Amino acid sequence: MALHLLKLCVGPASIAELEARQARVAVQAREEGRPEAPVHVTRMLPKRHSEIAGRGSLYWVIRGTLCCRQGVATIEPTTGADGVPRCRLVLDPRIVPVAPRPCRPFQGWRYLAAGDAPADLAAGLSGDLAEMPEALRRELAGLGLL
Repeated sequence: MALHLLKLCVGPASIAELEARQARVAVQAREEGRPEAPVHVTRMLPKRHSEIAGRGSLYWVIRGTLCCRQGVATIEPTTGADGVPRCRLVLDPRIVPVAPRPCRPFQGWRYLAAGDAPADLAAGLSGDLAEMPEALRRELAGLGLL
């Protein structure tokens, strides 16, 4: 069974904004001759990285709601410009909306077992829910109605 990571998404206020930010970074990377795959750099290397890389996903919490995920292709140790060791998560470019769930703020990342992960909206959870605007899904989830 795959293991996933749960992470707060700082900056974007919606899935669309996260997609737009990653698209801008991909264009810049292409212009600079770097790989275009989206990456997220974090301070610590997950101890259970072998259970995540290639099998798990990074679930994003946007404005207090767990609302989307991206597959984790690889997890690479790296060193920042300041000489501090870090971890680079190389992500699948596709962002998949999931059934929204309220989530309290936390620091860093958390492990998320496959059995606890929300279902993808595209997986046929509910046609109405998949077609509902993201802001409305987030509001209903925050009220405990989804």
